[in-house]
Amino acid sequence: MPPNDPVLYERLADQWWEPRGPFAMLHWLAAARAALVPAAPRPGAVLVDLGCGAGLVAPHLAGKGYRHIGVDRSRSALRQARDHGVRGVRGDVLALPLQRGCADVVVAGEIFEHVNDLPRAVGEACRVLRAGGLLVLDTLADTALCRLLAIGIAERLPGLAPRGVHDPALLVDRTELATECARHGVRLALRGIRPALTDLPRWAAGRRAEVRMVPVGTTAVLFQGYGRKGVV
Repeated sequence: MPPNDPVLYERLADQWWEPRGPFAMLHWLAAARAALVPAAPRPGAVLVDLGCGAGLVAPHLAGKGYRHIGVDRSRSALRQARDHGVRGVRGDVLALPLQRGCADVVVAGEIFEHVNDLPRAVGEACRVLRAGGLLVLDTLADTALCRLLAIGIAERLPGLAPRGVHDPALLVDRTELATECARHGVRLALRGIRPALTDLPRWAAGRRAEVRMVPVGTTAVLFQGYGRKGVV
């Protein structure tokens, strides 16, 4: 199977919600992503979840007051997302089947490193975001260090990433990402994150249910971005 093949997600479709399965780290990232999302600013506020998968972020957004819309290409993932309160929409993040300005929040978790047209994906994320709305993302940096840690090592360790899920050629140039966001009116702030080193061995030994994601002083591997949309 070539790297970044969507078929991988179908082969592993029954393991999305396994806390110690191949998508374990996506659970940890979902919690960290949701922590950046404030309570809904108004009744009926909409949160659009790009590349939502099986809806892993949904439990962490419960009680924040959003109408949660998830966009994904995988029918099997969307069926599971709907079971967790997500209104699933089948579609491509490069051509979202959503109206301009429909979202109060757009979250893009671990999706930009899987697209072959970053400017278009960013443009679509910003297009559906209303003025004053919040963009929250996490992704992998286009650096040699990231290729070593996130692909060379993490894809060989159980629970961190399935083998072949990433294509090194699609890792995200941080300058290009920030420039494209700014072009669409979103001034993006970045911060690096990583799994808490004290949690990992306890999780591996079965003594901890999940691993916290903590800030780190570099964005050279895994990083979050967040910013509000102003006037373009």
